[in-house]
Amino acid sequence: MNELQFKRHRRLRSNATIRAMVRETHVKVEDFIYPIFVVEGENIKNPIPSMPGVEQLSLDQLKTEMDEVVALGIKSVLLFGIPLVKDAVGSEAYHDHGIVQEATRLIKEGYPEVMVIADTCLCEYTDHGHCGVIEEGKILNDPSLDLLARTAVSQAKAGADIIAPSNMMDGFVAAIRKGLDEAGFEDIPIMSYAVKYASAFYGPFRDAAGSAPQFGDRKSYQMDPANRLEALREAQSDMEEGADFIIVKPSLSYLDIMRDVKNEFNVPVVAYNVSGEYSMVKAAAQNGWIDEKTIVLEILTSMKRAGADLIMTYHAKDAARWLAE
Repeated sequence: MNELQFKRHRRLRSNATIRAMVRETHVKVEDFIYPIFVVEGENIKNPIPSMPGVEQLSLDQLKTEMDEVVALGIKSVLLFGIPLVKDAVGSEAYHDHGIVQEATRLIKEGYPEVMVIADTCLCEYTDHGHCGVIEEGKILNDPSLDLLARTAVSQAKAGADIIAPSNMMDGFVAAIRKGLDEAGFEDIPIMSYAVKYASAFYGPFRDAAGSAPQFGDRKSYQMDPANRLEALREAQSDMEEGADFIIVKPSLSYLDIMRDVKNEFNVPVVAYNVSGEYSMVKAAAQNGWIDEKTIVLEILTSMKRAGADLIMTYHAKDAARWLAE
């Protein structure tokens, strides 16, 4: 009888030690960027019902949060601000004493080794909830660019290490790069939300940031989830305009896009593991339907495998604890 000829791939899976030896993808705590929602006021620690474990924090509560973040080994945070007063042009976004600016100063004074990434957008600050200037119901592109550049410069003055513009206006990276350079911040990198889809996965974030549009939607400036090649065009434009990092948002349903971007561009790629992705896992875990630790680490591994160099994730603190085990 002829002997069967086949490959024995299971040889490299036979025990935990050999599996670790040949593991191709690794998730490290240094990969994580932890988003934090800061609000004006005092003694505020508001749980966000649609995002279990995530809270809105006033500045006097931020130190406790940062102590935990640093103790866990997380090196980077992403700041979102919720102001007391909103107006048509989001003027609190570029106020030198705005909430993100003050939170940045607090963190850089107390935790200088932590990288502070400032979300640079207007939607949390406008009374209409859109990411730009409105005229007769239309989101105007070019007039919005000046306000975004002003916001970035104000954040850099406050000590932000990286500017992360998320508005998806055409030319936003070029405008911000020009503004930063003219203000003497030519060394501040731009982490561009270059590939940002008009996704249903953002729902819980809009609760957290109070940024739901008061009319219409954001489909005229965020991307159609059905499109792939458009993502490469967007990323190419931002690279040419001076982006130093490229963010793909959301991540879990867009791993193919992340791999495309990583294959095409020689810059760090950042996955944004967004609020809806986080909340689905949390809800299933609370119902006992899944093993949260195993699922989360598998999801984060999939993002690294797809090409992410860094991951913005609300799971960061939990994942850091699990990795430390």
